[in-house]
Amino acid sequence: MTGEIHPLLARIEAYAADVLRPRALETDRTGVTEQAVRDLADLGALNHLASAEYGGADLDRAADRRLHELIAGGCYNTWLVWAQHAPQVGRIRQAVERQGSAFDPDLADRLLRGEVLLGVGLSDVRRYPDRYVAARRTDGGWVFDGTISWVSGWGLNQWIGVAGVAGVDAGDPARPRVVHALVPIGDGVVGTPLRLSAATGSRTERVELTAVEVADNHVIAVQDLDTWQAADVAAAADARAHHFGLAATVLDELRASPHPAAHKVAESWAPRVDLIREQAYSLTDAVTAAGPDAPQRVDERLALKVAIGDALGVLTRALLISRAGRGLTDDDTAQLHARSALFALVQGQTAAVREAQLRALAT
Repeated sequence: MTGEIHPLLARIEAYAADVLRPRALETDRTGVTEQAVRDLADLGALNHLASAEYGGADLDRAADRRLHELIAGGCYNTWLVWAQHAPQVGRIRQAVERQGSAFDPDLADRLLRGEVLLGVGLSDVRRYPDRYVAARRTDGGWVFDGTISWVSGWGLNQWIGVAGVAGVDAGDPARPRVVHALVPIGDGVVGTPLRLSAATGSRTERVELTAVEVADNHVIAVQDLDTWQAADVAAAADARAHHFGLAATVLDELRASPHPAAHKVAESWAPRVDLIREQAYSLTDAVTAAGPDAPQRVDERLALKVAIGDALGVLTRALLISRAGRGLTDDDTAQLHARSALFALVQGQTAAVREAQLRALAT
């Protein structure tokens, strides 16, 4: 972005500095709170991609990225919960614009006004055909069955965006489709806590869906599996804003260290992080502008994602070293940031991402 900062970004920047970052350790121990969700709603961060008609900020891509950077840099747990919700508002906006009143207008209104927090369970499509959420067509809707590997923000959200694979049971396995729908949390939706060692305050649970009925007017989109997977592989290849938000926070703490050698690490690595950020955003924008039929340049995008993962590893190790033994205590941010950096390596991971990461480590 250039010029004057958007008012929403100014509010979130202050909130991240004054509230999220000072409470990040406590949030990691005790979990993201309902108050934090209310705060984000009051600040306008739950509907920042909605239009002004719904009180949204209608942020562009650059401002949206900056919002992710600020929240992730303030508290990675809060970012993870919020980031499950935020992009779906944009998808729901598109669904409303495409489908009109065919999409539940009351629910759409509440979501686009930032009154409801969504969870998300889309990534299990990557496991098809070995393991996935199944969607079966019924009269006036769909029935979802299966296990969602993880949903963050459990207990804070009332609905989950779920991607189920349909068509397999219909005897046409060559042409499965992905049904992306909003599933209400209620009967047939059961969460089981996951004992994570990173992002421990994100309220992440494994969720079982048993014969959950979803009406047609809660379906965001239906598309063929190949199209879904191609877009997913490309998007997951990106170095994204939360990586850079976390890196900025670690760099700030290195600069604040009493050890001059820590300052040298920050001085050396800050320009590298800035360059990766610039290249990653520019590359993604170029691919988006070229359209879905143009080359997606996945290998180039993967290289930048590997590079920021490596940078986060170096920076968080440097911060831990600068704090010595106390950096491992649960009241020190060094261990929090190190664990967050590890989580970032596997969050949103596809087979292509994993292969690129391992291949880089083998050289």
